[in-house]
Amino acid sequence: MSPLPRLSVTESVPEPPGPDSPVVVLVHGSLDRAASFARVQRRLGDVHTVVYDRRGYQGSRQALPLNTTLEGHVDDVLEVVAGRPAVVVGHSYGGDIALGAALRPDSPVVAVAAYEPPMPWLSVWPRRGPVPGAAPLETDEVAAERFFRRMVGDSAWDRLSEEGKQSRRADGPALAAELRAIRLDEAPFDVTTLRVPSVFGCGGASVGRHRDTVAWLVEHTPGAEWFEIAGASHGAHLTHPDGFAALVRATLARAGQPLEPSL
Repeated sequence: MSPLPRLSVTESVPEPPGPDSPVVVLVHGSLDRAASFARVQRRLGDVHTVVYDRRGYQGSRQALPLNTTLEGHVDDVLEVVAGRPAVVVGHSYGGDIALGAALRPDSPVVAVAAYEPPMPWLSVWPRRGPVPGAAPLETDEVAAERFFRRMVGDSAWDRLSEEGKQSRRADGPALAAELRAIRLDEAPFDVTTLRVPSVFGCGGASVGRHRDTVAWLVEHTPGAEWFEIAGASHGAHLTHPDGFAALVRATLARAGQPLEPSL
């Protein structure tokens, strides 16, 4: 499969090809890019994996217009899947996208995983003010820097090269659009209707709202499995690639299995 003309897509096929199994699509979170899964993919060398820069990010900045709803991102990942049986694994915002894709009628997704997906409509999430980029005197580029500093830390921002900083700032419009799209009072999907195996991951060192969200998902999603990465926090795909690869393999192992009732 050649890359889509609108999105930057990279496929990694084992050599020699392994047994016939679903393709694994990894979906990155906010202010991130496909390359952040590189260390995870190196630990999945025997698995057919697909990564892509989501619309508006890095290699897909030319993919316009930007998505203003979660459903737009779901459309994109299903275009990447291209009708093939797929296991979709999403990190952070990518987890919301993965769930949306698995819940679509006649979806080709055969198993799904979400690592600490943001769900601001749940009571465990704090109520925030205007989203980054919404303040009249703050540009999307400035908002992107502020988001990076809040999520990753000032020292991580300071270690970036000037080119790296400009690249993150250039992702600001996509970030602002998707944060507006996810700030909802009501859930955009109903996980109680999910009919494929699901795994929900969190880090052993993650903040309370992420752990509480995963606990809620396991409780309310039929046959869901809890997967914890010891010592990790929100950026587990970067800091604990072995653990994140294990999450992918656990989800792949469940593909096609009949659902069991949630505990």
